[in-house]
Amino acid sequence: MIRLSVALGALLALAACGGGNRLATSNQFNNPVVQFATGPIQKACQAQGRKQASRARCGCVQAVADRELSASDQRRGARYFRDPHKLQQVRQNQDGNASNRRFWAAWKSYGQKAARVCSGV
Repeated sequence: MIRLSVALGALLALAACGGGNRLATSNQFNNPVVQFATGPIQKACQAQGRKQASRARCGCVQAVADRELSASDQRRGARYFRDPHKLQQVRQNQDGNASNRRFWAAWKSYGQKAARVCSGV
């Protein structure tokens, strides 16, 4: 019994030291597991110092971004955390600008999913 406890403890400690991405949505006991990842969105989110921008929430929105956005869209989106007005300009400047149109559609979809997944974090 002691060996099993030690082995389980070692396994849990090793799992806690894992890589930057943890994208599981539930564990073997069907309890929700907070999604977490590191990357440009997570760093930009944390850098703003907003009250709601906890490490867990910023990591969660990055985990969703890893699934929903390309690396270039993540880098582009991270820049808008510093200046949200520029994102508003992208939203308003879609006519005749295919890049803005494509980015805005991807960003809007990502934002809705991130809000759903990370709202309780």
